[in-house]
Amino acid sequence: MNELLVHVADVIAPVLLCVLAGYGLALFRLPFDNKIVGSLVANIGYPALILSHLAGQHIEFGAFVQMIGAAAASVAAFAVIGAAFLKIIGLPLRAFLSPMMLNNVGNIGLPVAALAFGPAGLAYSIAFVVVVLVGIFTIGMWLPMGRVNLRDILRQPVVYAVIIALVMMATDAKAPAPVGKALDILGGLAIPLMLLTLGHTLATLKVGHLWRGAYLAVFHIAMAVAVAWGLVHLFGFTGTARGVFILQCLMPVSVAVYLWIDMYDPDHAQEVAGFILVSTLMTVAVLPLALAFWI
Repeated sequence: MNELLVHVADVIAPVLLCVLAGYGLALFRLPFDNKIVGSLVANIGYPALILSHLAGQHIEFGAFVQMIGAAAASVAAFAVIGAAFLKIIGLPLRAFLSPMMLNNVGNIGLPVAALAFGPAGLAYSIAFVVVVLVGIFTIGMWLPMGRVNLRDILRQPVVYAVIIALVMMATDAKAPAPVGKALDILGGLAIPLMLLTLGHTLATLKVGHLWRGAYLAVFHIAMAVAVAWGLVHLFGFTGTARGVFILQCLMPVSVAVYLWIDMYDPDHAQEVAGFILVSTLMTVAVLPLALAFWI
């Protein structure tokens, strides 16, 4: 048991310390531009991370494609169940559905999976990141906006990075050594910057109606457990794939969707911020239990 607790602490503690560093930047009012950092990660960090890890053969082509399918299935399940719940309790889908269906698999999911399962865990997690990032910049933006623009998908660098990586995986092609090393360096930007951004964002959120955020977060966790249990059996995941899938399903509400809601549906922004804050704090409590007794 002591060894298990040490392992869980080794996985969770580094992530929390990085998040607290970002929180400290906001607390002491040190310069930190979320938009610039977010742009660097989305346009350089994530694409480089995808290319370096997938083309580096840390995971088989078929296994990665299967995980993408499972990730998409989990987002779809969250959308259907979440929409039904929000209708029952009378909350608007425009403001609350995208937080309910899109998890924070980038800020927290990637580093936790990497620490818990190594390079293979990180590679599996990238499948979730791709699905959720596309979701954030499409339906996550369309719902608060109230309109659909399919061209948004074509503007996402991660989409092209995945296509290139899949071709390289399928053909066993290798990037030239200097390119590969450059991708490793640039890909290393993603995780630390996103952890700092998460801490900084949590410190600066304008939070309201925490009681509502609390019961939404409890439902989100319960829904995640049910969806993870069902889809793990449906897709037949075992070993690292099983652990990563459960882990990503248990991730808290994505912070990124708040930006769109604050921009296009500001009347509900503080309530969504409360949902995000409570969901994140609750996940910090749930993850050690999941790592110790389920994953």
